[in-house]
Amino acid sequence: MAVRYPYVAAGISPDAMSPAAIRAFDNIARLWRLDMDMQLVLLGNPPRSTFYKWKKEPEAARLGRDTLERISYILGIYKALQILLPDPEVADHWIHKPNSASIFGGKSALQRMLSGNVADLYVVRQYLDAMRGG
Repeated sequence: MAVRYPYVAAGISPDAMSPAAIRAFDNIARLWRLDMDMQLVLLGNPPRSTFYKWKKEPEAARLGRDTLERISYILGIYKALQILLPDPEVADHWIHKPNSASIFGGKSALQRMLSGNVADLYVVRQYLDAMRGG
């Protein structure tokens, strides 16, 4: 199955999506209490100087498809958690808690997502979507 990029299908260029994507990621990273190294891994390990530039000037950010895909999965994970766990604080802490579901093997969702593989972001999102019946 081919990966579809909704912003392309809608006629929105990746460059046009980049500022909003980096701002959204920054907000989620703050809520999830992610340190700098965690943020870099989740974004696919961009150079630190590039990451700092994105954060300082989101309007000038030009994210690649891989980074946009990663942020898309993170947004989906965040949204699913907010639906499944209506208490925002509980939802934001869920990714840090050990999980007995087989895909996590007793580790947290964050540990799975920090493998560095975009596929692990997909797996966590798919798991949460299944939990909410989506």
